[in-house]
Order: sequence, then structure tokens, then C-alpha cells
Amino acid sequence: MASINKLSDAYLRSIHNKPYSGMAVVSDGLGLTIRVSPKGHISWLYRYRLCGYNSNPQSIRLGNYPEISLKQAREIRDLYRSWVMNGNDPKIELKMKLQKQLTPVTVKDALEYWLVEYAQSHRKNVSKNCAQFNRHIYPYIGDLPLERVETIHWLECFERISQGIAKKRQPAPVAAGQVLQATKQALVFCRKRGYAISHALDDLTISDVGKKEAKRDRVLTDVELQDVSNFCDLDSTPLYYQRLIKLLIVFGARTQEVRLSQWHEWDFDKGLWTVPKSNSKTSEKITRPIPDELRMWLLELKAQTQKAGYILGCFKKPENVSQYGGKLWIKFGHKEKWTLHDLRRTMATKLNDLGVLPHIVEHLLGHTVAGVAGIYNRSEYVKEKKIALHQWLLFLSQLSDCFHDMKSISINNHM
Repeated sequence: MASINKLSDAYLRSIHNKPYSGMAVVSDGLGLTIRVSPKGHISWLYRYRLCGYNSNPQSIRLGNYPEISLKQAREIRDLYRSWVMNGNDPKIELKMKLQKQLTPVTVKDALEYWLVEYAQSHRKNVSKNCAQFNRHIYPYIGDLPLERVETIHWLECFERISQGIAKKRQPAPVAAGQVLQATKQALVFCRKRGYAISHALDDLTISDVGKKEAKRDRVLTDVELQDVSNFCDLDSTPLYYQRLIKLLIVFGARTQEVRLSQWHEWDFDKGLWTVPKSNSKTSEKITRPIPDELRMWLLELKAQTQKAGYILGCFKKPENVSQYGGKLWIKFGHKEKWTLHDLRRTMATKLNDLGVLPHIVEHLLGHTVAGVAGIYNRSEYVKEKKIALHQWLLFLSQLSDCFHDMKSISINNHM
């Protein structure tokens, strides 16, 4: 059995670059050897045999002494031995390591990998993620090798968002937390897939970079809702937003459900609007009855926008719609901020006040029903939802001319 650590620094110094007539190959143990030329040139070799039947002995050159010291050679040997013990050939491992060094995975590569392989099919707000990465991450660290980017580099990006440092933007601590969450999910996905490895964000939480989004409870008053409804009839209001806001108020739909809606979703023979799974936040189909009061207006709208495909006449990015809707409360002079999404909560609250059963309201909004009821009860409650929408339109007609001129139909006609 070969002895371990047979070589010494003193011995190597004594034969280096001096005439040599001893053994051409001297072992240090555990596969590490030196080859000595007659002129005293010393080179390091690692000899190994892979596990398996009839596996041939192999060797790999480590370099020359003294460029590689005895201590360094032993460290390299131990690394190679660990590869061999796991059934991996050091020659192949070195090639893979070299290739990785030549073409390292950058921060942008990793985030784009997640966006393409996961987010596009699993996240409804993927366009928002893309915009945030392009604005806040890629310009600063996007081209850097992911494995070499440390926590401090990420924190600088999040600080720019939270404090509004970049390009004199408004401080956005909530957005900083959102970018952190998306980025962490992306890096975990890359790690699990074996695409790239980084632990730089593992210990960071939202409170380290910004703050969580506050739970909203804003419900518009009748006067505020009247302002919004009347806004749909103003000639100065862009047609796109006249249509969008009117549909949001009537159906209590999410903005993306209306923004992405196309005419093939609307069946006027059956009187149903079916939101496809691809447009639904819960990835569940949502069926809403078309109110008789709204039918004529919708048919006129279809005649105007059918060629475009989208019911609103064109496609707009969510950021543009959100920005426009986020400023309306200022335009109307309302004291407390609200967004387009708050129209949903307003409708839900008012319907409950009108006596509509809570589970009907939930189905109208397209919420996921929790528990056993959500699994076994697949009823769409079309008739009940139609009655609820009629009650809602009667209420709205008392507030605004926008809904007052719709044909009034008694509830009995819906029963």
C-alpha cells in the first residue's frame, strides 16, 4: 500500500532544477505523484481509476513545481479525489468548469431564464416583472456573472427603487419589495433546475429593502362613484377609458379581464361573457351574464371595435392603464386615494348592502371559493348573478346619467 504524504518541501527544493538520476516518478500518496526529468524539472500528476468493471488507470497533469506548491497540489488532489469518489471523471469536470468560466450565467441570463421557463405561463403580471427587471436590475448588474454578484450589489438596486434615487423617481418601497420577491423566486427556480446558483438573496426579507403592500379597504362613496360614472359620458374622456371604466363598474371585473377581453368571449345568444383561464388571475374560467340593460350598448360597441378584436378597440399595456387610473382621484378632487381595482371592492360592498348573498357576490367577482364548496359545487349561478347585476344597474341608474338611459327591466323579468 502506497504511503501517504511521502513528499516534503525540503525534498522538492533539493532536486528542483538540479541534475537528477533518481526515480522518474515519485508518489506522494492517494494518487498524487511527481515526474522528475534528468534536469530536475518537476511536474505534478494525479493518477486515478474510475469505479466500474475493467476501468483503465488514468492520469491528469496538474502543472509544474514550484508554480504549484506541494500544499496546493494536495488540495487539487483532494478535490479530484472527491469527484472520482462520486463517479465523476476529473477531466470532464475540468472541461465543464472551464466552459462555465468562459460563458458564465449573468444576472440577466438567470432572470430571463425564469421569465421564459416559468413566469410566462404561471404569473399573470409577467409583463410587470419584465418592466421592473429592465428598469431596475439589468442596467446596473445585468451583465455581471450571477455567482460573483454579492448581496450588497443587490441591495444597491433595491435601494434605488425604495428611495427613488435612479432618474429622480418617486420613492417606491413597495415596488422594491415586489422586485425582491420576484428576483428571489427566479434565483430559487434557477438553482432547482441546475441552471445557475446564487444564495445572495436567501437571507433578505421585504422589510430589509422596502415594505409590504398595505391591505386596501377603500370603498368609493356614492358621490365618488357618481363622479366616476359621469366621467364615462364626458366627450373629453378618451374612448378607451370611457369603455373600460364603464365595464369595470358594471361587472366588478379585474382590469386585466376587461383590458384583454376579445369579442369571441361574448356570446349574445346565451347572454354570457366568459373570461378564459388565461385572462383570469385565479386561472379559473369566470362566467358572467350579460345584463339586458347593457346588451344594446355592447352590440353598438361590437360594431365599432370588432375588427380590432379587443372589445375596447385596442391593446394597452397594464402599466399605462394603471397609471391613468391611479390619477383619477386627483382629477376628481377626491380627498382619499383610490385605484381602478377599488371599483371591485365598491361593487362588492354595495351589492351586500342591497341584500345580494355573499357567495353570489364572490362568484360575480371571480374569486376562488375556498374549502369543500369550491371543489364540489361547480354551479355558475347564472340566474342569480343576472338578478344581482340588474339590482346593481338599478342602483347605478339613480347615481349617474351614464346608466340612467339604459332600458329599465323589472327584476321579475329575470326570475
